Amino acid sequence: MTEYSTDPTQLGAEQLRAAVRDRYAAAARQVTESGAASCCGPSPSQSSCCSPAAALAADPISRDLYDQEAAQTSATALAASLGCGNPTLLADLRPGQTVLDLGSGGGLDVLLSARRVAPGGKAYGLDMTPEMLDLARRNQAEAGVANAEFIAGTIEDIPLPDGSVDVVISNCVINLAADKDAVLAEAHRVLAPGGRFAVSDIVLLRPLPEPARRAMALWTGCIAGALLDTEYTAKLEAAGFTAAAVEITRRYERADLLDLAAQLNPEDIPADPDVNAIIEAMDGAVAGAFVRATKPCGCGDRHRVDSEAASGPCCGSSDAAEASGSCCDPVARTEAVGAGAACCS
Repeated sequence: MTEYSTDPTQLGAEQLRAAVRDRYAAAARQVTESGAASCCGPSPSQSSCCSPAAALAADPISRDLYDQEAAQTSATALAASLGCGNPTLLADLRPGQTVLDLGSGGGLDVLLSARRVAPGGKAYGLDMTPEMLDLARRNQAEAGVANAEFIAGTIEDIPLPDGSVDVVISNCVINLAADKDAVLAEAHRVLAPGGRFAVSDIVLLRPLPEPARRAMALWTGCIAGALLDTEYTAKLEAAGFTAAAVEITRRYERADLLDLAAQLNPEDIPADPDVNAIIEAMDGAVAGAFVRATKPCGCGDRHRVDSEAASGPCCGSSDAAEASGSCCDPVARTEAVGAGAACCS
């Protein structure tokens, strides 16, 4: 395990990445060995004492996110899920699309996405932790999902070509990145024109107290590194996205924070904090959210007219395209390309 400061505000990007990798590698090993993530919170140093169902039920961030379909797809992937939402339901995935999951972990969202985009579509999972990639590939084999692929890499440097993805999803991972601008720029790069950014993430509704920002367990547990909701949309727009929006799906109140605090390893908490005061300050400041944005199509009227003349509307009526400000959406583009049109290429 990498040695680093327990104060994330004192670390560089590589050290923060190592801390996150260590935490998720430990979680993957825990699931592989016992069928459940550590009991049941952010610290990998805690001993296992939960069944998979109990682990998910006890964690205030990751509980109550999935329906029976997830357990039927892969109970092990569900046990390894450390997310804060269910982006596969919110992203409105369609057959024929290509989906990329940033920080795919045990693979649950990739496997669910792959089934939604079949036939003709594919789901990629990107993760930097070898243990999680091994677990995800094992879960894929057990689930019998053929149209998925798990690839190694970081979300700041995605190993896929420009414009190769219709939808980028992620589940409580972007908040873990030290360089969030790089992540959003890479998501914009790999999306095809008209592609959608549709992620579940933790956001802040007001700034955290300083002691909370200095708790490594709260960084690797997806809270201390979270952006303000307004900052998130501003960064998306700076990366080139349009229609950026944050929809709050769950607010974490005092009871949730007390549950989280009870799971922290005392060694991961800054010296001599007033825990009650921190919880009071954080009450209502932390939320789960669905974050949406769109990559502009970028094709002009002449390209759209050429495509319409060749094989029908690109992708839909010109009136609809003008109203939306975009040549086409990913679903319509997929249908048009399948019919032989060069839509927004």
